[in-house]
Amino acid sequence: MSESRSFIGRFFHGLWSLVIGIYRTLIVLSVLLAAAVIWFSVHGVPIKVDNHVALVVRPTGRLIDAGNRDSQELIDQLNNELPSFTVTRDLVDAIDDAAKDPRISAAVLKLDDMSSAGLPQIEEISAAVGRFRAAGKPVYAYGESYSQAQYLLAVSADQVSLNPMGNVGITGLGLYTNYFKDGLDKLGVEINVFRVGEYKSAVEPFLRNDMSPDARTANRAWLDDLWKSYNERVASARKLNGAPATDYVNGLAAGLQKFRGDSAALAKADGLVDNVESLTEFRKRVGAKVGMDKDKGSFRQIESSRYLEAVQREAGAKPSAKIALVTVEGDIVDGRGSPDQAGGDTISAMLDHARLDDDVDAVVLRVDSPGGSVTAAEKIRRAVRALQDDGTPVVVSMSNLAASGGYWISMDADEIWAHDSTITGSIGIFGLFPTINKPLEKLGIHTDGVGTTSLAGAMRIDRPLDPDLRTMIQTQIEFGYRQFIDGVAQGRDIPPEQVEKIARGRVWSGAAAKQLGLVDKIGGLKDAVASAAKLADLKPGQYQLDELKPPQNLFHEVFSQLTGRTDSRALIEAQLRQLHAPGVDQLLMVSQTLGRFNDPRGEYAYCFCDAVGGGLQ
Repeated sequence: MSESRSFIGRFFHGLWSLVIGIYRTLIVLSVLLAAAVIWFSVHGVPIKVDNHVALVVRPTGRLIDAGNRDSQELIDQLNNELPSFTVTRDLVDAIDDAAKDPRISAAVLKLDDMSSAGLPQIEEISAAVGRFRAAGKPVYAYGESYSQAQYLLAVSADQVSLNPMGNVGITGLGLYTNYFKDGLDKLGVEINVFRVGEYKSAVEPFLRNDMSPDARTANRAWLDDLWKSYNERVASARKLNGAPATDYVNGLAAGLQKFRGDSAALAKADGLVDNVESLTEFRKRVGAKVGMDKDKGSFRQIESSRYLEAVQREAGAKPSAKIALVTVEGDIVDGRGSPDQAGGDTISAMLDHARLDDDVDAVVLRVDSPGGSVTAAEKIRRAVRALQDDGTPVVVSMSNLAASGGYWISMDADEIWAHDSTITGSIGIFGLFPTINKPLEKLGIHTDGVGTTSLAGAMRIDRPLDPDLRTMIQTQIEFGYRQFIDGVAQGRDIPPEQVEKIARGRVWSGAAAKQLGLVDKIGGLKDAVASAAKLADLKPGQYQLDELKPPQNLFHEVFSQLTGRTDSRALIEAQLRQLHAPGVDQLLMVSQTLGRFNDPRGEYAYCFCDAVGGGLQ
């Protein structure tokens, strides 16, 4: 009888496995079919560029520097959603190509769907808009409303239009973060911190309930530099005096009272916009320049992404000589990293690939990172040195943020380019080691045992940190800091004692970093590429820019999105939140903050220094 039951159990288990297998196969086929349909609809039919049309520049989501999110683009399309990001260089290339194209008569900036961007990214696109206008072609901007980032890009146009129900959402720049000390004390969690440099404030959230005076002074300095740049750009573009953005914010309350809450009228009165009009009125006005498309009820146009694809199809054979573009974007982590991170293994492998490619004559390292794992950053730095040892020049182009570990990987480059508004520096190092023996004791859970030495079991988080181990870790952190100082001194040809004065974890704007010698030149990605070509003795037209991308598991990401499956960490966090237990939210917040740190030695060069949390919004 038991054998019969066992046979029946195996039969139904096998049958169920067969059903699950068929179900998964059908999902795989559906995904592949949908992907094929989307690919063919986008890439299968050649795009025709008509004469006398307007180029529509419509970024969606956040601006990023690396075009390595192909799987996410497909996921967005499968879910019928707007892209969650836009690659800055794609917009710049489209605008620059259109400036020379007689088929393109004007450009329109439609910025409502751009969620966030950094000042340097906006400067890159604004510079391209300036080149387009210099070619004698007008640029129009329209917004239902403008966020702070959207407005700064909009002012690069000849005319800025605003919906009658809209507003200009300028608020200023800020740096605010959560501080966990009281929450950690209530939970009994002790975060053992090791650092060098009074300005290395990345560890302050675990030690304090507020920003320290030193951090407040340093942060205010670079925020003021960036805000000054914002004001200067608005003033220059709109031909206004003084600091128009600051004046607008300071007079906003009184101005809204004066115009009885009509924020669009206030923006026009303050000179921030040229026209207050509906989208229909705007379309007719642009249509007067390029003609109307009666079928679509709008002006004759082509989207920048479709235009760029058409131009790339039309382009002839590319030169064999290449300048490789490698982008380091997001937290620097040990291992391969996720699509939103810069894995030390992934980036160093890309640099090694460039080194082994005989057609690569130079490398541009585009950096938009607050740093992270010292081990991973050092792996990337050594890959840079290996390129240089083989005679391949390496030029760094700093984007929004190249601080701490982001500077570590940059310091040996032949040249470092940054924007005035780049956040950089933060030359410092710290270590974190949490211990949870106290909260476990509150639950009646105790840890005890024996070991052959005082260090046996010393790294367990359920035991108090041994004093000797504390001394050892601090000594290693100080050694890492000296490596950082000596590396900057050697790479930038600055005396070590001078580096020490400008280091100590302090953050600088790109403009200040240039004066201090941490940055060689001020300019964007195109400037850095041109300089790399010059170092490699390449003339314009003799090379192509080859963007290297990390390998991606496309099916895994698409399958997870379609089936609703997620990673175990997210599931655990969701289950913990359902408990509604005291301290759970604080614990999860600390866990998410610590989750970005995975250095095997526990050493980090990281900077919590992204203005307004995630870019200029």
